[in-house]
Amino acid sequence: MNMKLLGEVLVTLLVITDPPGMVPIFLALTGQMPARDRVRAAWQAVALALGVIVVFAVAGQTLLDYLHIDLPALQGAGGLLLILVALELLTGKADNPGEQTTTNIALVPLGTPLLAGPGAIVATMLFVQRAEGTADYLSIGVGIVAVMAAVWLILRFSGIVVKVLRPAGIEVLTRIAGLLLAAIAVQLIADAVAAFVTAHLNGA
Repeated sequence: MNMKLLGEVLVTLLVITDPPGMVPIFLALTGQMPARDRVRAAWQAVALALGVIVVFAVAGQTLLDYLHIDLPALQGAGGLLLILVALELLTGKADNPGEQTTTNIALVPLGTPLLAGPGAIVATMLFVQRAEGTADYLSIGVGIVAVMAAVWLILRFSGIVVKVLRPAGIEVLTRIAGLLLAAIAVQLIADAVAAFVTAHLNGA
């Protein structure tokens, strides 16, 4: 196993997925749920994120080429999707658990594009392109699984925070998370636009 590559994968994906930073957003979306449903949402989100990252690691470039999709387009789409979720959090439309299902929350936006977003997908694809043998591929695989396990552990035990904050605290946290999510979305879209402009100028 390539320990140097494994370390790079771990550090890069941990920084991109930012497990501690995911906690307020996760709690904003699931804070009103029963503990059992919140735990289920955590593992479903992590399982989906792991699946998406693995698929793109194995066949990402081929898939994007076949669909004629550039990576900035994927990034921009993720940003637009996050803006919709951020608006729901900021306006209070996500406060009623009866209006949403655990599965939907786990899939979008938790699983993707928050965990398995453009940053994690692109980073993984770049690591795979650098790999030169079985040891490198094994290192990348172990790194991805380890990061997803760390994310799951943090989300799994975020219920402790719910007990401390109570409903009023969760509501405040929801608004803060909405603002943070909106900022992430705007950054994704800005980066996508910048990439498109740069590619156009270089092509010209």
